[in-house]
Amino acid sequence: MKKKIILIGAGGHAKSCIDIINAEGKYEIIGLVDNKKKKGSKIFNYKVLGNDKILKNIRSEVQFAFLAVGQIKTHELRKKLYLKATSFGFRFPKIISPSSIISPFSKIGKGCLIAHGVKINSDTKIGINCIINTNAIIEHDVVVGDFCHVSTSSTVNGNVEIGNNSFIGSGSILKNSIKIKNNTILQMGSIVKKNI
Repeated sequence: MKKKIILIGAGGHAKSCIDIINAEGKYEIIGLVDNKKKKGSKIFNYKVLGNDKILKNIRSEVQFAFLAVGQIKTHELRKKLYLKATSFGFRFPKIISPSSIISPFSKIGKGCLIAHGVKINSDTKIGINCIINTNAIIEHDVVVGDFCHVSTSSTVNGNVEIGNNSFIGSGSILKNSIKIKNNTILQMGSIVKKNI
């Protein structure tokens, strides 16, 4: 029997989340909450139930929540919503596309989205509430901090450390054994050969 889950956010990223949640097949989406979308509006067949003020009341019916808000310019909204939902007692599962390839010797934190076509190699550690987006490659011994977004088709080579709250733009390539400090934003197509 599938576990009930509510999605926080009803924008474009929510569409990707819905697709991956349904492909994984572990959770039943009961609806979405969003502060900008009209109550009763839909994404696919899923209704917006209201804004995030209703989260506290929904918690009695639903144990699991997932952040369906994207992260490009800043991690702050995702972090704020995560802390708010966890304060009500929601649990955040990791959502992993069945088309991804994940080493059994890797560790993935709660609330992470692992999108279609992602490859995560051995002895990699990914923190809480990260987005590892479509076709990204995370090589062996990489450490990704909390609240990071590794965008589509990025390559993170072995022994790289990415600090908390960082954004790695689409198609970026990170040389092996470098360190990226907290709160770093890398533009699309960045090639990084030394510590930042």
